[in-house]
Amino acid sequence: MTKPVCLVTGVGGGTGIAIVKKFAREGYRVAMLARNEAYLKSIEKEVEESKAYACDVADLSNLVEKIHQVISEMGLPKVVVHNAVRGGFSRFMDADPEDLEKNFRVNATSLLYIARELAPKMIEAGGGAIMVTGNTSSLRGVPTYSVFAATKSAQRVLSQSLARDLGPKGIHVGYITIDAAIDSPWTSNDRPDWLEPPEDWPHPREDFFADTGAIADEVYHIAHQHKSTWSFDHIIRPYAEKW
Repeated sequence: MTKPVCLVTGVGGGTGIAIVKKFAREGYRVAMLARNEAYLKSIEKEVEESKAYACDVADLSNLVEKIHQVISEMGLPKVVVHNAVRGGFSRFMDADPEDLEKNFRVNATSLLYIARELAPKMIEAGGGAIMVTGNTSSLRGVPTYSVFAATKSAQRVLSQSLARDLGPKGIHVGYITIDAAIDSPWTSNDRPDWLEPPEDWPHPREDFFADTGAIADEVYHIAHQHKSTWSFDHIIRPYAEKW
């Protein structure tokens, strides 16, 4: 029970599971939050020192209950990685306005609840880190991301508010913007039509995808920066990405 605890939300088959594996390899016990209990149980068997907590972060009362359960069963998290995300790809006239509210609850409101539950306890314990994974929708609104970008932008600004409030109190908050398609089972392997590089771009298609293990390495690195060189805003992208 002397190992530190990391709590990860949004543990799916891409970035989430890569983050779980990275922190477990580095000596953490990892609490995994996601909706798919069967999937989380399978990860428990695969990754030593991981524990499943089935939870839809949009259910805020259940989220709070699960956080208390994690503290009771595993101990207070030293690091939190908020990786849960809800999106949607439609123009504003085609979108269901309710999707804006649902996206906001997963992407931003749940982060507020997580911080309110854990930050005071982390301060009392002497410090910690809250990492939030984002994407370029947090920096710009494009027509087809109308009800998604607004909520990711809110998430990033909320994270910045947390960072400026909690930093002097010993809690490092970082926002990692992933400017890339992510190499996951539902993109690069089974969907060759998912991303089509320009014909004149001198790189193979696979070079446009961010490796999930490499993303996890960056999240871990940022969470463990020396306190004299903490940083907040991070944008990571594949070398072949045109920007």
